[in-house]
Amino acid sequence: MTTRTTTTTAATATTTTTRAAAAPRAAAFLRVSIALQTLTIFLQAVSAGVLLSSSHGELLHGVGARVMYGASMLYVLAAVLAWRPGGGSPRPIAYASGFLVLASVQVVLGIAHVPSVHVPLGVLMFGLSVLVLARRNTGTARGRGLSGGPGPDRS
Repeated sequence: MTTRTTTTTAATATTTTTRAAAAPRAAAFLRVSIALQTLTIFLQAVSAGVLLSSSHGELLHGVGARVMYGASMLYVLAAVLAWRPGGGSPRPIAYASGFLVLASVQVVLGIAHVPSVHVPLGVLMFGLSVLVLARRNTGTARGRGLSGGPGPDRS
């Protein structure tokens, strides 16, 4: 009976150690995926400018849309991996899913040639992505204020 208790305790300790080791990697993957999404949305704004001034802009913007959509899906994957194996908060999954919905709407509006909504939505997506990236990098998402100091008491 003692052997079984020791084995269970050792297995629990190994699982805890594995999760602790996975958490920093998952958090880093999440930060990288948010940065990639932010960069691809910015590049979409640049390619939109090229679209207005060159005949090659349409191809560049179309390819960029696919890359941006892929980056949004990667963000969802990273959020899930940071939550489940890493033991993090499920909140980034909601943010990532929201971005994926916005990206889907953005693609539909672009295909339908509705620039009056497509352009402002792109600006909104870029601003939100920068905000999420800044919060993730300054520690606000981990309960600290924007300055990196202690946040409000939420107990």
